[in-house]
Amino acid sequence: MRLKFSQFLVALLMIGGLMLGGCSTENVASNTSPTSTATSKATEASPKSTTEATTVSETSSESIPGMKDLPRLEGKATVVMTVKGSPITIEVDGTNAPITAGNFVDLVQKGVYDGLKFHRVVREPQPFVAQGGDPKGNGTGGYIDPKIGTERRIPLEIKPKGAKDPIYGKTITEQPELQHKQGAIAMARSQMPDSASSQFYFTLADQGFLDGSYAVFGHVTQGFDVVNKIEQGDIIDSAKVTQGAENLKTPQ
Repeated sequence: MRLKFSQFLVALLMIGGLMLGGCSTENVASNTSPTSTATSKATEASPKSTTEATTVSETSSESIPGMKDLPRLEGKATVVMTVKGSPITIEVDGTNAPITAGNFVDLVQKGVYDGLKFHRVVREPQPFVAQGGDPKGNGTGGYIDPKIGTERRIPLEIKPKGAKDPIYGKTITEQPELQHKQGAIAMARSQMPDSASSQFYFTLADQGFLDGSYAVFGHVTQGFDVVNKIEQGDIIDSAKVTQGAENLKTPQ
């Protein structure tokens, strides 16, 4: 029993750190309490406290405010991210995560990630994540959209395995189509489900306990050895879309 409790505590602290890597003021507030993660997960499970689940076919009715104004990736794209002079090839999956993938590819094309650092890398007590993409560099920032003058946020987007469309705005208990396998890339967020912006993380090992709670949108196809050597403070030299740029659809 002590071993199980210890493993649970380690997982709780890991998730807590991942949530702190979300963005904006909710993140800062949660920084004072390591138990806030457990509270937030219980809160997210309650339909009274979260946005109702929405499928992509319902977005025309604006069930998630502002969703129709977000970039969307219709299909797949390839992004090559260079860290310490070495390339990491990422397959970005807009088939199963169109909004999350579209947001990432759009930010890559805008050059948002160039020069940003990995502000959080966790390998102890076991390999966990390498997290970056924060313009502030401290885990509290996100992408400020010049069109609206505020932080662009995207809804939590998870497609259950075998489902036609993703579910938006809430965590799920079903097995997702895109899972936290070693080399997955996913969005970090604060305690609020619809708070992801620009911060992302690579999983350094399989992290199945995150499935259904965070939005995976692709995986590393080449260069995981580079990911595995990322240290806290390392800089993203550049990120470029090398294939599939035509699949990105942006609001006019």
